[in-house]
Amino acid sequence: MSEQTPGSNGQYYEHHVFFCLNDRVNGENSCAHHGAKEMFDHCKARVKAEGLSGPGKVRVNKAGCLDRCAGGPIMAVYPEGVWYTFIDNDDIDEIVESHLKNGQVVERLLTPPDVGR
Repeated sequence: MSEQTPGSNGQYYEHHVFFCLNDRVNGENSCAHHGAKEMFDHCKARVKAEGLSGPGKVRVNKAGCLDRCAGGPIMAVYPEGVWYTFIDNDDIDEIVESHLKNGQVVERLLTPPDVGR
């Protein structure tokens, strides 16, 4: 078995970020229709530029539908289980700086708990 490089939380990654990139072809609301792919790319680039990527740090992944389409675009940050709704790269920058780098949840971007599909 290989040795892991855990983050300070004892997990392989300090933060694991999942971006919904689901694209509903039937015209229903979906994260892809709201620029999620471009913001996913921006987030990956920012995390790398800040030196936050890699084992023991931050991992940014694509995800299929996270079933909260009405709040899209959506990302979830684990292990905290924090869900964000964002609208542009400035929001992504704030999440990277505040949450992923400094451990402070961005309250104004939290997805309301009652938002579903």
